[in-house]
Amino acid sequence: MTARELDAAGVTDPSLRAAYTACRRLNARHGRTYFLATRLLPADRRPAVHALYGFARHADDIVDDLGTQATTEERRTALDRLQAQWLRAVGGAATQEPVVRAAADTRARYGIDPRHFADFLASMREDLTVGRYPTYADLRAYMHGSAAVIGLQMVPVLGTAVPRAEAEPYAADLGVAFQLTNFLRDVGEDLDRGRVYLPADLLAAHGVDRDLLAWSRASGGRDARITAALRAAAALTRDVYRAAEPGIGMLDPVSAPCVRTAFVLYRDILGAIEKDGYACVHRRAVVGGRRRAAVALGGLARALTARTLPRAPAPGPGAPGHRVATAPLADGTGAAGGLGVGEETTGGRA
Repeated sequence: MTARELDAAGVTDPSLRAAYTACRRLNARHGRTYFLATRLLPADRRPAVHALYGFARHADDIVDDLGTQATTEERRTALDRLQAQWLRAVGGAATQEPVVRAAADTRARYGIDPRHFADFLASMREDLTVGRYPTYADLRAYMHGSAAVIGLQMVPVLGTAVPRAEAEPYAADLGVAFQLTNFLRDVGEDLDRGRVYLPADLLAAHGVDRDLLAWSRASGGRDARITAALRAAAALTRDVYRAAEPGIGMLDPVSAPCVRTAFVLYRDILGAIEKDGYACVHRRAVVGGRRRAAVALGGLARALTARTLPRAPAPGPGAPGHRVATAPLADGTGAAGGLGVGEETTGGRA
């Protein structure tokens, strides 16, 4: 986190600045697509996005990190500890966990509904015991907490050009589209965690079950039934992207290029999966660096154009309405300087 970004966001307390900086490092290291897109936002909004990402990433690591041998009970205890820290922080108590402190501060600054965080933690808890979803409806219920609420958390930070309630369903759908993309891209890695996120009924419609996926993962063997099922999952995901896309135009114009860039880069993963022959049981498909750079530069051009328009200041805590252009932008420098185009490295949720 640069001092300029923290200054623009009005974060002055040294320990709180350090907490936001820790979240930024998490985003830069693990969520490179998100980090890249976030660089297109005005400086005053970036710390909040990093804080929300950092909190989600920290919880996700508790339940998903393949680099540890923690038992389910140990992960549950760690998640309980995180939830207790969160509730204390929201209540105004001090906490030493940087991601909790930064996210709680962001929640208060932007008046984000605390239910979104409760629902998120509930879905993270579900990951400790649930390894399959019988139907798409079952998966959507899980993704409300694991993905849709992330979009809902972001809306107050991004700002809207329409009443917030009008934009929220599209933001929720976009969170779901991103997560479905991750589920498809990470089929093999999720199998290693003992989970299959693709709906069992969708797989069964093409003659696929967990055992067939596990055989393919272990042996490296290919099967036309798996390819057909993954192709169907990609088509389902594209439908969700189409449902979510109109919401981008409802955002504050200075935020829309950020979201458009993330939208295009994540949707491109589906194209990379197709180009790779739906081999995601065996390896991650990646979007090439040139394509990522081209999308980022296009987003930068749109962001700089939007910043020539007057805009309103960021809303205070609890602000329920939308934000439209009325005041000059304070961030006059090239806000997207230092854009990276590394490949996304997050897991299934964060």
